[in-house]
Amino acid sequence: MFNIEEFDIKLDTEVIGRSFIYCDEVDSTNSLLLNSREFNSHGTVILAEHQKHGRGRKNREWYSNSGQNLTFSILLKGEFNQEQVNLINLGAAISVAQALENLFQLDIELKWPNDVLIQKKKVCGILLESTSKGSVLSKIVVGIGINVNQPNFPGKFDIPPTSIRKEFHDEVSRERLLCEILNNFENNMDLSESNPQKILDDWRSRCKMLGEKVKVVEEEQTKYGIFQDIDTDGFMLLKVGEKIVKIHYGDVSIR
Repeated sequence: MFNIEEFDIKLDTEVIGRSFIYCDEVDSTNSLLLNSREFNSHGTVILAEHQKHGRGRKNREWYSNSGQNLTFSILLKGEFNQEQVNLINLGAAISVAQALENLFQLDIELKWPNDVLIQKKKVCGILLESTSKGSVLSKIVVGIGINVNQPNFPGKFDIPPTSIRKEFHDEVSRERLLCEILNNFENNMDLSESNPQKILDDWRSRCKMLGEKVKVVEEEQTKYGIFQDIDTDGFMLLKVGEKIVKIHYGDVSIR
């Protein structure tokens, strides 16, 4: 059981998570925040012990043992453009990485566009979804799924999964971890506006694919090249022959 009182004591934010909803089961925390009129204030966080239709990118299902992990979503309201979305995505990944580094001294790797790895194994996935008014995004939901205390992962995976407990060799306080992530996220949200270069540099410093030969799969297309860098908006710059190709999304793997 998640201890909301313990969580509330450790939360050190002004806005993010101050409206906090804890659910035993929902279809999807992202869908609930995107569509709810009741839970509609900026900074609202919904944590669910079980999601019947939890998902990652490309509508892939996300399985999580009830009561052992963190599956939650953060609602952001305002006027956003597509470039800001990418910085928020990178900032969310950095927020998780900083929490795992600070609390457990783990060596964290960030994989473009939205995965958090430990020893090449996936510990966290992030999914951003939005609603728009014209060309402006009015609502962004940041969905984060973290394997915290789950001991094993049956099945086949493109990237082998792991949990913090498996890597840290001890049970982890989900309350403390969630507070740390939300505290970091609020700070990184501010940085994404005041000093976006810091977000980009913090992300680069944790990405071990930069400079590597990679394969990028975008829907039906596959591209091969060198992961040169990310641009000022967080998009991948892929060197294909003598050309630099901007990649907006895709599944990336080392060749």
